[in-house]
Amino acid sequence: MAARTFRPSTLPQYLVLLAVAGMVLVPLVATALGGFKTLGELRVNPVGLPGSWDGGVYWEILSSPLLWRMLFNSLVIAVLTVGLTLIAGSMAAFVFAHVVFFGSRMLLSYLLLGLMFPAATAMLPLFIRVRDLGLLDTYWGVVLPQVAFGLGMAILMLRGFFRQLPHELWEAARVDGCGYFQFYLRVTLPLSRPILATVAVFALVASWNNYMLPLIMFNAPEMYPWPLGIMNYQGEFSTEWNKILAFVTLTLAPAIAFFLLAQRHIVAGLAGGAVKG
Repeated sequence: MAARTFRPSTLPQYLVLLAVAGMVLVPLVATALGGFKTLGELRVNPVGLPGSWDGGVYWEILSSPLLWRMLFNSLVIAVLTVGLTLIAGSMAAFVFAHVVFFGSRMLLSYLLLGLMFPAATAMLPLFIRVRDLGLLDTYWGVVLPQVAFGLGMAILMLRGFFRQLPHELWEAARVDGCGYFQFYLRVTLPLSRPILATVAVFALVASWNNYMLPLIMFNAPEMYPWPLGIMNYQGEFSTEWNKILAFVTLTLAPAIAFFLLAQRHIVAGLAGGAVKG
């Protein structure tokens, strides 16, 4: 494969990309470095390298069972959210992409209206409904609302990808006696791994970083996911910012690692689903 040659006309594009990459990387690096600093050093040197590389704060957090309990809670919530979003979203998207029925466009538009609905405005009625169902202080009290809020985007992305699959596949499957569900399970899903990975990453990151829903639905500290763990380092008169930065670094690492591992599938899924459906 031939190497790309640099052209002076592309220099502005590279400069813009470098600037965007810097805007993303500098806060991440500064957060990671902040865990090695003392509170006094953070006030005078919030972005630069630490004067002494003391990993005591990181070790204190890693050796605490609090971190692992919160990571476990976050993992359970994220796995359930991603699984239900993929199952419900892919089934609904398959129906809207391949099955013609009365009112399908109206129903699809109704589901996509959720993309314009601010989640914060639904917190009070959502809390009342979850309380009435007896789901407070349970994983499902957070998982089910997260799935509901994420279904619109999942259906939109998956439907666009499903509509691109060759129609000849469906005709050949019908000749072989394959029904809608068999075609969905044995043909559509195996061919849709890139877009499924994309939806999974978006759902995972949204669930992993969700702060508002767990704050409202959880009263028991043993159910807290990692975003609520930051409150443990905030006192009435002072805040241990170095511990907060170290805690955020450790808890964001799994999501960032997963995103980097799946980035090829994300790009393929977004490119494949970027069509007018």
